[in-house]
Amino acid sequence: MQNTGLYIDGRWEDGASAIENRNPSDISDLIGEYGQAGADQLDAALAAARRAQGAWWAAGIQKRHDVLMAIGAELMARADEIGRIVSREEGKPLAEGKGEVYRAGQFFTYFAAECLRNQGDLAESVRPGIEIDVRREPVGVVAIISPWNFPVATPAWKIAPALAFGNAVVWKPANLTPASAVALTEIIARQDIPAGLFNLVTGPGREVGQRLIESRGVDAITFTGSVPVGRGIAAAAIRNMTRVQMEMGSKNPMVIMDDADLDLAVACASGAAFGGTGQKCTAASRLIVHSAIHDAFVEKLVKAAEAMKVGHALEAGTQLGPVVSAGQLQQNLDYIGIGKAEGAELLTGGTRLERATDGYFMAPAVFAGTRNDMRINREEMFAPITCVMKADSYDEALAIANDSDFGLTAGIMTRSLARASHFRANMRAGCVMVNLPTAGTDYHVPFGGRGASSFGPREQGTYAAEFYTTVKTAYVAAGEPA
Repeated sequence: MQNTGLYIDGRWEDGASAIENRNPSDISDLIGEYGQAGADQLDAALAAARRAQGAWWAAGIQKRHDVLMAIGAELMARADEIGRIVSREEGKPLAEGKGEVYRAGQFFTYFAAECLRNQGDLAESVRPGIEIDVRREPVGVVAIISPWNFPVATPAWKIAPALAFGNAVVWKPANLTPASAVALTEIIARQDIPAGLFNLVTGPGREVGQRLIESRGVDAITFTGSVPVGRGIAAAAIRNMTRVQMEMGSKNPMVIMDDADLDLAVACASGAAFGGTGQKCTAASRLIVHSAIHDAFVEKLVKAAEAMKVGHALEAGTQLGPVVSAGQLQQNLDYIGIGKAEGAELLTGGTRLERATDGYFMAPAVFAGTRNDMRINREEMFAPITCVMKADSYDEALAIANDSDFGLTAGIMTRSLARASHFRANMRAGCVMVNLPTAGTDYHVPFGGRGASSFGPREQGTYAAEFYTTVKTAYVAAGEPA
């Protein structure tokens, strides 16, 4: 990567310090050293964003459309190249890295079209001779704090609507994936936009992130990450009455009923549980299986897990890459120990694997004989670990599925239209899947959850306007006709 610093007020800068970025598939592979912002650099970014925002809003909808369309088109055209960067530094298999970048491009092209959508309404007044105009305007300066697991797609679905609706952006990406952040920023920086409209400010959350969320120069904060960090952001933001949108943890259930297509159920469950090495907020970590098919399902699931090829993210045929870091790997292994101590039966996996390169590889794990009160079924592990629970009826399975602090995604595998319909109506989750993996959502419809999973307006689709805009109602006296 040519640029390894920060992008502030239309210029690339070196950070006050730097960190190493290494490939989790091969820690001898140094991707680069990336800048860390100082307090003065963050403040400069915020001031620049404030100056630029008005000019961007005044530029009009066609200009915003053209810029976002160009960003999206370049992302899609360069999906192979930038996807390789994503896979190299995050560890997801190359096909997933490429797919993520292409999807990020689709977010930009979708919101390019949204720029041209009529955002206003006209209303009749209850008073004669008065016209009412209701329209949406930008909130101002948006702080974006994004995670490492989707280092291009998640920021894309925040940056695109922020710019589409006329806002300025200060983006703090995760420190584990700075190369992906730089690649996306280089594309945005080449566009004809006001200096300071878009700013990349990397650095540790406890310093840069904290100063960002406490700043009075921020009008809205959108965050994706853990529940503890989200709670801290909410507490800090309320002091300035800053608008907040947060996507946080999950503990997604998949119910497998006795009438399910068993092979399809295993394919959906294993893909949802282990895809992306389990490092997805939509991963299926609780599998609730009807007792009539429990043993047959578990047997097939274990075989599927053991058949998965774990290896270097850039190698052909790899299905599971490494976990993202040494710290994440240790946390995963700790959860294996916790599960065993709670009495769960580890049927396969859960060990660190040796490969040709020194990386953070882990065998996908299946626990059986688990209860819903166990920590491994209550806490988000963000790991290639899934836990099987037995239920004797649909009603029991639904009750177990709903017994969680979280409510992001949930799924059911069944041939029964009645069960599927009842599950859709009564499952307390933001996204419900029928005969599909719990992971996998579309970019043009709302995304978010309930409980501890989400806070604030939904992301994506037309619902994004609820967060990135504010509503103004204008009353105008029509006057006497000529």
